[in-house]
Amino acid sequence: MLSDRQIKILEAIISDFIDTAQPVGSRTISKKYPLGISSATIRNEMADLEELGYLLQPHTSAGRIPSDLGYRLYVDSLVYENSISSRDKEIIQSLLLNKIIEAGDIAKQTVKLLTDFTHLVAVVSIPKFNKCKLANLKLIKVSDSKVLLILVTDTGIVKNIQLALSNTEQFVLDKISDTMVSHLSGETIENIDVRSISKMKEKLSMFGNIVDYLIPILRDALKSLNGTELYVDGVSNLLSTFEFSDTEKARHIFDFLKNDNQLVELFDSLPSDKLSIKIGTEIGVELLDDCSIVASSYHVDGNNAGRILVLGPKRMDYGAIVSTVNYISNTLSDVFSGIYL
Repeated sequence: MLSDRQIKILEAIISDFIDTAQPVGSRTISKKYPLGISSATIRNEMADLEELGYLLQPHTSAGRIPSDLGYRLYVDSLVYENSISSRDKEIIQSLLLNKIIEAGDIAKQTVKLLTDFTHLVAVVSIPKFNKCKLANLKLIKVSDSKVLLILVTDTGIVKNIQLALSNTEQFVLDKISDTMVSHLSGETIENIDVRSISKMKEKLSMFGNIVDYLIPILRDALKSLNGTELYVDGVSNLLSTFEFSDTEKARHIFDFLKNDNQLVELFDSLPSDKLSIKIGTEIGVELLDDCSIVASSYHVDGNNAGRILVLGPKRMDYGAIVSTVNYISNTLSDVFSGIYL
């Protein structure tokens, strides 16, 4: 257990390091923070905090910087979520509720908002297609040999699948589309199987050959649309931070952020039902040992649907970022659940 004095010193060191990115010495603490103790006493306490694992000394003659353990104590016990101003709330709502229909457009706007507010990297996943409900379906004749199948979910995700289908009139496609919608609308995509699709055949007996062709295609298409879609923005912001001024180090992180499979693994490793803060080695990815992430889930009708994540140096303003992530995730939950639509 740390003493109250040690906790105040640790908090002062972390606050100063977040502001300056420079190792913090005892004289700096005694001058800038009214702790009521001498520089020598602060120096002795800093040595004890280093021995306990809360501080690191990068060079013998330098001051101290927080360790991952120090940041963890700071985040868990000393950081308080900031309140978002009414003006910022209005900005977020106006941009997320500005007649955006497709989920992808909402995600693009969300990552831009997050990078504008935090000046860090933002990643947003949109609801998995197969977990959503089918809201509409349309077959459109593109040419004499091609038809476009358009699937729309209740969360605004739109998928287009090109089919090879010759010599079929649009009125036939309309009849098939209307019948399929009446039978499948409101079902989650993952629950639409061959059996449920086959029930439509008796209603479309006059188009039996076409329906027989469409059923396996629709089944395979639905199976293939179960991946997580990710949107990333603000990667260049890393270059403006002291920790990643080394372009080689930044390049490796850039490569990681461009790899959807690695990002999905990172998302899947986080708790899906609450705000999560991972610091340095806690992330479990060696490339990100100098980073921290703040992540949260958003929901559709009470069910976990996607996540938002902010990534940056461990020396980030946790209170401000947590409040931004929380507010935006709550707003996304409302948007995707149709509260504002």
